[in-house]
Amino acid sequence: MSLCLRPLDGDRQRVLEFAITTSPTGRLTAETDPFGNTRHVLTVNETHDTLEVVSVSTVEVSPSPALPQRLGPEAWEVVRSWATDLASWQFTNPSPGAGPTPALTGFVAETGIEPGSDPLTDLVGLALALNDNFDYVSGSTSVDSPIDEILSTRRGVCQDYAHVMIAIARSWGVPARYVSGYLHVDDAPDGVHGPASTATHAWVECRLPELGWVEFDPTNRTLVDHRYVRTAVGRDYRDVPPTRGVVEGGANSGLDVDVRMTRLADAPPP
Repeated sequence: MSLCLRPLDGDRQRVLEFAITTSPTGRLTAETDPFGNTRHVLTVNETHDTLEVVSVSTVEVSPSPALPQRLGPEAWEVVRSWATDLASWQFTNPSPGAGPTPALTGFVAETGIEPGSDPLTDLVGLALALNDNFDYVSGSTSVDSPIDEILSTRRGVCQDYAHVMIAIARSWGVPARYVSGYLHVDDAPDGVHGPASTATHAWVECRLPELGWVEFDPTNRTLVDHRYVRTAVGRDYRDVPPTRGVVEGGANSGLDVDVRMTRLADAPPP
């Protein structure tokens, strides 16, 4: 199995401790994928009825930096110049889970979603428009659901909101990537849809001039703050499932997931 469970180290978060244990025990090796995520490859070469994987992390998360109201007047020109940037290619072109479809074209035309004069303002507006047009309904889609499903029913979960926002942002020429992680919901504002029973969540990062990668949560019509823990980034969900693997034998199988987040004491001021 490939396990994508270790949170990312980055500008606003630092992994203080991380450990994986499995039952039965197996061989674990760590590797870094092309997107910079840490993966652990687990091999269990013995007969077993159940496999339990437990990962425990302690992560220090800082508030996201304040954003300006607008970017400079040349911002869209800079964004569009990235179309020939090889480093941005995988995040500006369609991917299997976030690409153009006739349903997406119809949705954009119906809602009037289009870029204006400032990419930051336009992306904030895009996240708000998706929140206004979709209803968060747990279990309404699956991890394999195409974006056409949420576009037709107008119901979905955080993964679907993220895929639609990524597809539209890329159609504007904005590099956009999928973020998987966790949202601490105990102290979340009213209206936040993060699933309290699991705390798993997905949102979007868009690359912008002057700012770098900026995180948007269209599910909850907000920018990302200290309550969000980033685990992995990719083109879409297919790049970052927490577990993926092969089992030999057995006619039936099932998967149970339990995620628990505990907010520790705030760090003292510097």
